[in-house]
Amino acid sequence: MEYSGKSPVRVDEYPLLDGARHPFAVICPGGGYEKISDPLEGEDFSRRLNGLGCAAFVVHYSVGQAARFPAPLDDLAAAVRGILDQAEELNLRPEGYSVWGASAGGHLAACFGTERLGWKKYGLPRPGALVLCYPVVTMEEPLTHTGSRQRLLGPDPDPALTAATSVEQQVTAEYPPVCLWWGEADAAVDPANSRMLLAALEAAGVRCEHASYPGVGHGVGLGEGLACAGWPRRAVDFWRSVIG
Repeated sequence: MEYSGKSPVRVDEYPLLDGARHPFAVICPGGGYEKISDPLEGEDFSRRLNGLGCAAFVVHYSVGQAARFPAPLDDLAAAVRGILDQAEELNLRPEGYSVWGASAGGHLAACFGTERLGWKKYGLPRPGALVLCYPVVTMEEPLTHTGSRQRLLGPDPDPALTAATSVEQQVTAEYPPVCLWWGEADAAVDPANSRMLLAALEAAGVRCEHASYPGVGHGVGLGEGLACAGWPRRAVDFWRSVIG
């Protein structure tokens, strides 16, 4: 089922209506800020999370010509607010929610983790954890994903905006704990993106579990049959360990 909450952003719901309260994940699929890569990085993630005892919600944030900053973040914040408003009726545990993102959706989720651009700016509770899968991290050339940068920031962005949306430059000690993974054979988003985020997290003293997988490329979703297979369970275990 779907709902619009208090904003026009589409959010696909995957709750567990069994009478118990469950932690919930807000999922931002990838797609280079051009499209929403669903079901690969949306419904597929959600169904796996349901099987692990977690509710899930897929955010169809602004993409294409509508993707100009800060529209996708506005959409994600509106989605989180709408989900929290429905926490009781959807049997959700409101505290300690996680935000998951893959590729450009990983950039969006990672931006939401910053105080400057994300949860704190929007007056929302800090996520209990972020789960970032082969994410775009920086908007700085030459390591950025060019398509994501152009659609989010435009063809000639202000250097200050480029720096503000380069997550590795915005990590503070208040950044949420992170589960981060990437493939070393990623030919779409340079693995240096993940490595620079990891370095920033470690420098700020942010708890992070990370993994890199030889031979794994980009956009692999659940990664069935690949070296990264099983990552959703490891991510959920990490999330549960940090929220108690």
